[in-house]
Amino acid sequence: MDALTLLHERSSMGKLNEPAPNAEQLGAIYRAALRAPDHKELRPWRFIEFSGEGRERLGELFAEAEFQEDPHAKDSVLDSARKKPLRAPMIIAVIAKVTPDIAKVPKMEQVISAGCAAHGILLAAHALGLGAMWRSGKYAFDPVVHKGLSLEDDDEVVAFIYLGTPAGRHKPLPEHQTDDFVERWS
Repeated sequence: MDALTLLHERSSMGKLNEPAPNAEQLGAIYRAALRAPDHKELRPWRFIEFSGEGRERLGELFAEAEFQEDPHAKDSVLDSARKKPLRAPMIIAVIAKVTPDIAKVPKMEQVISAGCAAHGILLAAHALGLGAMWRSGKYAFDPVVHKGLSLEDDDEVVAFIYLGTPAGRHKPLPEHQTDDFVERWS
């Protein structure tokens, strides 16, 4: 697949089955992530892999976040939270590992850099024939989840990227007109 085809055709895949990416595929995925723009070479990212029982531990962390938010939460709500990480055979949490007070590299730029690393993961997965879905949602911002992932105060969860073998059809990609998004100063 050539680079422009990859960029033009990548899409999210919500239905993912086993197998998870193998070691060789993961190596290629991480190499792509590490090519993200990185002002002053801070490498403001960290990746946490969840597979096997690790997904269940992440689900327990999500359930604990629900419980801390509402100690009277119904069992169905807690069970739903526990099951979310089981929707794919692997999840990679992309963490913006922020170094505060860096001259010329504000926190926002470091978070964006980690977002570019997450995008590199999505692109590499697609190029390898894998399915991927970038998810965030409330757990990405929850203090219980942050503590459970051992994040520092300035760190942020940029994405939970669900990875696996595509199990559904690729939905049709909408056509966008570039002129709807571009302002030109000549």
